[in-house]
Parts: sequence; C-alpha cells; structure tokens
Amino acid sequence: MNLNINKNKTIIKAPEEKISWYIIDAKTYKLGRLSSRIAYILKNKNNINYLPHKKGKIKIIIINSKQIQVTGNKSKQKTYKQHSGRPGGLKIEVFEKLQKRIPNRILEHAIKGMLPKNSLGRQLIKNVKIYPDNLHPHTNHKPIKLNIN
Repeated sequence: MNLNINKNKTIIKAPEEKISWYIIDAKTYKLGRLSSRIAYILKNKNNINYLPHKKGKIKIIIINSKQIQVTGNKSKQKTYKQHSGRPGGLKIEVFEKLQKRIPNRILEHAIKGMLPKNSLGRQLIKNVKIYPDNLHPHTNHKPIKLNIN
C-alpha cells in the first residue's frame, strides 16, 4: 500500500534574497520615531514575505547618532541605569551626559528594547551599525538612503 504522508503539509519557500544595506541620518529624527521604525524594518515587517520567526537580510547603518533629538525635558530627565551586580553597583546617567560620552548606546538601547526578547532579537540587533559622525566604513556596500516618515 502506497501512502503519501506529506500530502497535507504546506511548505513555504522564500526566494533567496541578497543583503540590503540602508543608511539613515539620525540628526533629523526624534529618538522614539527613529528607533521604532528601525525595529519595524529589522523585523522585516515591511516585506511581503514576512514571517515572525525569520530573520530578514537587512543591515542598517545609522550615522550622526550624537545629534539625535528628544522632545520635551527628556534630555535632562531621562536616565539610563547600569548595575554591576555587586552591592552599591548601580550607576545612573542622564541623557545629556551619555550623549556626550557614548552617543551610540542611546540608540542601541532604544532599538534593542523594541525588538523581541529572544534569540531572534539578539541576532537582529547585530544588523545595526551605529556611528556618532558622518563617517562609516561601509561605503563599498553602496547603502540606500532611507527616509523615515
């Protein structure tokens, strides 16, 4: 007796895509709008072949991260906390000071908070390259300028 076991299974094959490189200038955007849009693109939700468990072939370059804007009094009131795990190891830093010291960490923190909290999110955050100035080493990839509305 010949039984076909795989008769009722649906197999979805996505076509092989090449890696798309995008570049975003952060100085003209607000922190929340920019990071939510980047997380949306990283999760590949703008693609017709979106699957929640699949990683897209998208890499994003962010330049001018030290000129990112926030609204209201967030520059004086927003705090970033770090704890070493030791007693008394809590360090609190205000947005303005962190922006002068490590401007990339602000965008990394915002984008990472909007990605899934699992192994997929950890893989996706590696596809974001953040630079504090106009200069970046990815010119040979010919990144496409991305405008976020």
